[in-house]
Amino acid sequence: MAKSRRQKILITGGAGYIGSVLAPALLDAGYQVTVLDNFLFGQATLLDCCHREDFEVVRGDCRDERVVGPLVAKADAIIPLAALVGAPMCDRDRQGAVTTNRDAVRLLCKLASKKQQILYPTTNSGYGVGEKGKFCTEDTPLRPISLYGTTKCEAEAAVLERENGLTFRLATVFGLSPRMRLDLLVNDFVYRAVNDRAVVVFEGHFKRNYLHVRDAARAFMHALDKFATMRGRAYNVGLEDANLSKLELCAEIQKLLPQFVYLEAPIGEDPDKRDYIVSNTRIRATGYRTEWPLARGVAELIKGYRIIRNSRFANV
Repeated sequence: MAKSRRQKILITGGAGYIGSVLAPALLDAGYQVTVLDNFLFGQATLLDCCHREDFEVVRGDCRDERVVGPLVAKADAIIPLAALVGAPMCDRDRQGAVTTNRDAVRLLCKLASKKQQILYPTTNSGYGVGEKGKFCTEDTPLRPISLYGTTKCEAEAAVLERENGLTFRLATVFGLSPRMRLDLLVNDFVYRAVNDRAVVVFEGHFKRNYLHVRDAARAFMHALDKFATMRGRAYNVGLEDANLSKLELCAEIQKLLPQFVYLEAPIGEDPDKRDYIVSNTRIRATGYRTEWPLARGVAELIKGYRIIRNSRFANV
């Protein structure tokens, strides 16, 4: 472990939702970290890392080979987090989705030597709509139903084609991050439960798996430590006991916020049609365990929402 602790890690998109948790964790573990980010959202989430001599940050575009090339050359391991995340964002900028989510990862695969490691987070939304009652494993055919899912699956294929890569099919991530996202399903529902005390659910029987953002970061650190035995494969990463429908998720939130009321709309559709349950057996077999069950993450969010108010254009 002592040898790996001085590894040089390049994180593209490292100032985003996951990267803002992962970069400080890697620094604390003794890694040298370089973040490349375009700071699209004006975030200042890595300021508390700048006093560290083993931290470097570059403002730039992950699609620009002139920027990426010299950074890749210095890295032992590369974690491509830069992406247009989510179906709605990709639909608004379809060309950006393709060039960022797929082509930029292919560029990294081209530039990296066979010895350099690539740990890539894709999404288990690539499973699309699963078979009722049947767990999706890493051998389940990928059937993405959005441009976001398609571009991420194509990037995953590029990483797995090379000798020294592995991928994480992350569940729907939730929890507090310095670069907070209120649009993620659990984060959104808890925010509404705290502030509106009510939510209307569309197609509430649709199921998916969930994963706390700190457990997502821990998956990368686990794989860096065990890369030699884990490489060359895809891994589902999520909470073993949280294959929940949206209505079941609301019931879990209600346990901590009893005044929360939810109901399912009799008409209307959810634009995100994902519906599947996922097995996380493969990564658990490597020794990885989550530390943030859903209830712990919801309790964290409730505290966070006493601080966060999305009221930029309101007087309250």
